[in-house]
Amino acid sequence: MTRALSFDITGIQPDIGAPAEDRLISGNPEFRTWNVEEAPGGLYAGIWEATPGKWRIVYEEWEYFHILSGHSIVTGDDGERFDLKTGDSLVLRPGFKGSWEVLETTRKDYVIRV
Repeated sequence: MTRALSFDITGIQPDIGAPAEDRLISGNPEFRTWNVEEAPGGLYAGIWEATPGKWRIVYEEWEYFHILSGHSIVTGDDGERFDLKTGDSLVLRPGFKGSWEVLETTRKDYVIRV
Protein backbone atom coordinates (compact mmCIF):
# COMPACT_ATOMS: atom_id res chain seq x y z
CA MET A 1 0.00 0.00 0.00
CA THR A 2 1.32 3.40 -0.98
CA ARG A 3 1.70 6.16 1.61
CA ALA A 4 0.28 8.81 -0.77
CA LEU A 5 -3.09 9.11 -2.46
CA SER A 6 -4.05 11.29 -5.41
CA PHE A 7 -7.47 12.92 -5.56
CA ASP A 8 -7.88 11.51 -9.08
CA ILE A 9 -11.53 10.51 -9.51
CA THR A 10 -11.04 8.97 -12.95
CA GLY A 11 -12.79 5.61 -12.97
CA ILE A 12 -14.60 6.16 -9.64
CA GLN A 13 -18.38 6.03 -9.91
CA PRO A 14 -19.92 8.82 -7.83
CA ASP A 15 -22.54 8.23 -5.18
CA ILE A 16 -25.67 10.17 -6.14
CA GLY A 17 -27.78 11.81 -3.47
CA ALA A 18 -29.89 14.76 -2.42
CA PRO A 19 -30.87 16.50 0.81
CA ALA A 20 -33.40 14.71 2.97
CA GLU A 21 -36.92 15.95 2.22
CA ASP A 22 -37.29 17.42 5.70
CA ARG A 23 -34.12 19.51 5.18
CA LEU A 24 -34.87 20.83 1.70
CA ILE A 25 -35.59 24.58 1.66
CA SER A 26 -35.69 25.30 -2.08
CA GLY A 27 -34.79 23.93 -5.49
CA ASN A 28 -34.03 20.37 -6.48
CA PRO A 29 -30.33 19.94 -5.70
CA GLU A 30 -28.47 16.75 -6.57
CA PHE A 31 -25.22 15.63 -4.95
CA ARG A 32 -22.40 13.64 -6.49
CA THR A 33 -19.70 12.31 -4.16
CA TRP A 34 -16.46 10.59 -5.12
CA ASN A 35 -14.90 9.07 -1.99
CA VAL A 36 -11.18 8.57 -2.56
CA GLU A 37 -10.29 7.64 1.03
CA GLU A 38 -12.09 5.90 3.87
CA ALA A 39 -9.53 5.36 6.60
CA PRO A 40 -9.93 3.59 9.94
CA GLY A 41 -11.15 5.79 12.75
CA GLY A 42 -13.78 7.65 10.72
CA LEU A 43 -11.63 9.69 8.32
CA TYR A 44 -13.00 10.39 4.83
CA ALA A 45 -11.69 12.39 1.88
CA GLY A 46 -12.88 13.02 -1.64
CA ILE A 47 -14.72 15.29 -4.04
CA TRP A 48 -18.33 16.48 -3.63
CA GLU A 49 -20.50 18.38 -6.08
CA ALA A 50 -23.99 19.87 -5.77
CA THR A 51 -26.38 21.52 -8.21
CA PRO A 52 -28.35 24.67 -7.26
CA GLY A 53 -30.74 24.60 -4.33
CA LYS A 54 -30.85 25.29 -0.60
CA TRP A 55 -31.11 22.93 2.37
CA ARG A 56 -30.62 22.81 6.11
CA ILE A 57 -27.30 21.44 7.44
CA VAL A 58 -26.47 20.00 10.85
CA TYR A 59 -22.86 18.91 11.39
CA GLU A 60 -22.03 16.15 13.83
CA GLU A 61 -18.63 15.67 12.20
CA TRP A 62 -15.60 17.92 11.62
CA GLU A 63 -15.02 18.91 7.98
CA TYR A 64 -12.38 20.88 6.11
CA PHE A 65 -13.15 21.73 2.48
CA HIS A 66 -11.79 23.76 -0.41
CA ILE A 67 -14.05 25.09 -3.17
CA LEU A 68 -12.81 23.92 -6.59
CA SER A 69 -15.54 25.61 -8.64
CA GLY A 70 -18.93 27.26 -8.31
CA HIS A 71 -20.57 29.55 -5.78
CA SER A 72 -22.31 28.64 -2.53
CA ILE A 73 -23.39 30.42 0.62
CA VAL A 74 -23.22 28.71 4.00
CA THR A 75 -25.13 30.54 6.73
CA GLY A 76 -25.05 29.60 10.40
CA ASP A 77 -28.09 29.76 12.63
CA ASP A 78 -26.25 32.59 14.41
CA GLY A 79 -26.41 34.63 11.16
CA GLU A 80 -22.73 34.28 10.25
CA ARG A 81 -22.52 33.98 6.45
CA PHE A 82 -19.74 32.46 4.34
CA ASP A 83 -19.84 33.46 0.65
CA LEU A 84 -17.82 30.61 -0.91
CA LYS A 85 -16.27 30.79 -4.36
CA THR A 86 -13.45 29.04 -6.20
CA GLY A 87 -10.34 28.99 -4.01
CA ASP A 88 -12.11 29.49 -0.67
CA SER A 89 -11.68 27.05 2.23
CA LEU A 90 -13.69 26.52 5.39
CA VAL A 91 -13.80 24.28 8.47
CA LEU A 92 -17.20 23.32 9.87
CA ARG A 93 -17.03 21.92 13.38
CA PRO A 94 -19.38 19.50 15.16
CA GLY A 95 -22.49 21.36 16.29
CA PHE A 96 -22.58 23.77 13.32
CA LYS A 97 -26.19 24.30 12.21
CA GLY A 98 -27.52 26.43 9.39
CA SER A 99 -28.12 26.26 5.65
CA TRP A 100 -26.16 25.54 2.49
CA GLU A 101 -27.27 27.34 -0.66
CA VAL A 102 -25.74 26.49 -4.03
CA LEU A 103 -26.07 29.44 -6.42
CA GLU A 104 -23.83 27.91 -9.14
CA THR A 105 -23.04 24.19 -9.26
CA THR A 106 -20.33 23.81 -6.63
CA ARG A 107 -17.50 21.28 -6.44
CA LYS A 108 -15.27 20.93 -3.39
CA ASP A 109 -12.63 18.58 -2.09
CA TYR A 110 -13.07 17.60 1.53
CA VAL A 111 -11.62 15.82 4.54
CA ILE A 112 -14.11 14.67 7.18
CA ARG A 113 -13.39 13.34 10.66
CA VAL A 114 -16.37 11.60 12.26
